[in-house]
Amino acid sequence: MRVALFFGHPAHFHMLKYVAEGLKVHGHEVFFVIKKKDILETLCQNAGFKYFKIREGRTGSKIGLIRSVLGMEYHMWQFLRRNKIDILIGSTLSFTASKINRISVIAMGEDDADVVPNFAKLVYPFASCVLTPDSCNNGRWDIKSTKYPGFQKLAYLHPKRFSPDRKIVEQYQIDPDRPYFIFRFASLKAHHDVGVQGITTEVAQHLIDILAPHGRILITSERELEPQFEQYRMHINPLDIHHLMAFATLYIGDSQSMAVEAAMLGIPSLRFNDFVGKKKIGVMEELEHVYGLTYGISSREPYKLYAKIEELLAMPNLREEWQQRRQRMLADKIDVTAFFTWFIENYPTSVEQAKKANNEKDTSFWQRFK
Repeated sequence: MRVALFFGHPAHFHMLKYVAEGLKVHGHEVFFVIKKKDILETLCQNAGFKYFKIREGRTGSKIGLIRSVLGMEYHMWQFLRRNKIDILIGSTLSFTASKINRISVIAMGEDDADVVPNFAKLVYPFASCVLTPDSCNNGRWDIKSTKYPGFQKLAYLHPKRFSPDRKIVEQYQIDPDRPYFIFRFASLKAHHDVGVQGITTEVAQHLIDILAPHGRILITSERELEPQFEQYRMHINPLDIHHLMAFATLYIGDSQSMAVEAAMLGIPSLRFNDFVGKKKIGVMEELEHVYGLTYGISSREPYKLYAKIEELLAMPNLREEWQQRRQRMLADKIDVTAFFTWFIENYPTSVEQAKKANNEKDTSFWQRFK
């Protein structure tokens, strides 16, 4: 089988990199399609992946978005036709594949449909199948959705896939046994981020004033940093970020994605943006209110962010407590890479099997992926 994996975000690279390895081992040909996003191309280069890059020219306007979509679809059509792809997988636009090339498209998502309405409207109607965690609400597209008991980011941060390496942390002159705090500043320029505010310069400086006496500050940023924050910027191989995150004391950012990653690793995470309080995101709700691994605070209430940090710093057994919460979460979830690999190789019969297990509440079905 000739499988194309689409990466539209650095998290997609991580999510599917082990799936790609498994498919290759089983004799399938795997192709990579990417678009320009933050450090995505660097990740692929560092991993030694050969990839096809789709050009896009999006602007902040609706017309710009439509032009970008049409341009990406044209380049996708060229790629799929030239390489005779059998199945396309990822968080990708898909009407070219499903309607013109007549191949199967598995659309992956981790956000509820009403949180990413443009993505849902453009992608889900044309996908052969929508594959999401069971905490996601896919709205009108739930009927064509296959859901699994897990999180996308467990595909690469499950203990079977990832082991934190102290030596990697130490090579950046960071002591994993001493407190340090990771900040993430997102660009907030995606189509679903319009009008969304996160960590401002004032808030960032206040956070540093609170945390600097307790440990080292490390910043990773999509957007340009103010001069006073440059001294805290991390200069690392992007492939190593999860090793650094695994030994951090706290994660604080306006990025939803890295907040989930910290939660997967059992690191207290605080996300601070306008999404909080406006729309409930199923995955974030589960991680916060079922497992207590993350906290969402509205950007309109920075005082709550400062208070929560002080509360966490005062906990004498903070790391041990969060690792216990992580273990409880892991006990309920599957090895997502094992499931994804099986699902792709056995598609389309895998759809009916998984849906039947969910409808009949057959927990034994999911045990095979533990």
